[in-house]
Amino acid sequence: MHIRVLARRFRVIAGIALALAVCALCAWLFAINWRPRPADFPVQGVDVSEAQGPIEWWTVKKSGAQFAYLRATTGANETDLRFPENWRGTFEAGIRRGALHIFSLCQLAADQAGNFVSIVPRSDDQLPAAVDLDFQPDCNARPERDVVIGEIGRFITAIETHLGEHAVLRVSKNFEARYRISEAFPRLLWSRQAFFPPYYLSRPWTVWQASSFRRIEGISGPVNWSVMAR
Repeated sequence: MHIRVLARRFRVIAGIALALAVCALCAWLFAINWRPRPADFPVQGVDVSEAQGPIEWWTVKKSGAQFAYLRATTGANETDLRFPENWRGTFEAGIRRGALHIFSLCQLAADQAGNFVSIVPRSDDQLPAAVDLDFQPDCNARPERDVVIGEIGRFITAIETHLGEHAVLRVSKNFEARYRISEAFPRLLWSRQAFFPPYYLSRPWTVWQASSFRRIEGISGPVNWSVMAR
C-alpha cells in the first residue's frame, strides 16, 4: 500500500515537472522569436558587436532588419574588431547603418571622442551615431551630475562635428534615474525595456530596444532588437 502511494505521488510530481518544463520551453521559444508588431512599428533592426561573430547581412535583412547599429568603440581605448567588416557588410546588403559608442564614466570625453573619430568614417548614408549611456561593470566611478553632463556634452560635440549630424542617446533606466540625461540634451532618445514600451525618460523615445535575446537567421546567438517610433 505504501509503495502504491509513493508511486502515485511520484507520477504526480513527474507530471508537474514535465508541465513546468513544457511551459518553460514555450516561454523561451516565445521570447527568442518575439518582436513588436511590424504593423505598429514598421521600421525594426538590430545592434551588434564582435560578440556576435561573423554576420550574414543579406540573411539578416531577409529576417526583417531594416537598420543596424554597429558597435565601433568602447571608452577611450577599445575598438570593436568586427566594426570595419560589419560596416562594409551592412552597406553591401542595403541595410541602413550607424555607429555605436559605449561611453565610460572612468575616462575623459576627449579621449573617448578621439577613439571614436579614429575608426568611424563620415558617409552620407549613415544613421546618426548612437551613444550608449549605462553603468559599465568595469567602471565604479559615479561622478556628480554636472560633471557627467559636461563630459557627455563634450563627447557629443566632438562626434557631431566629425559626422555632421546630431547623435542619438541610448540611456538605461538606472542611468537616467541618476543623471536625468533626457532633461539635459535635446537629442533623439533610445530607450531599453523588454516586451513593453518604456516610459522612464522625460521625453518620448525615438528608438526602443524591445529585446536583448531575440534569435534571427544570419546571426549566431541572441541579439538586441529595436524598433523606431512612427
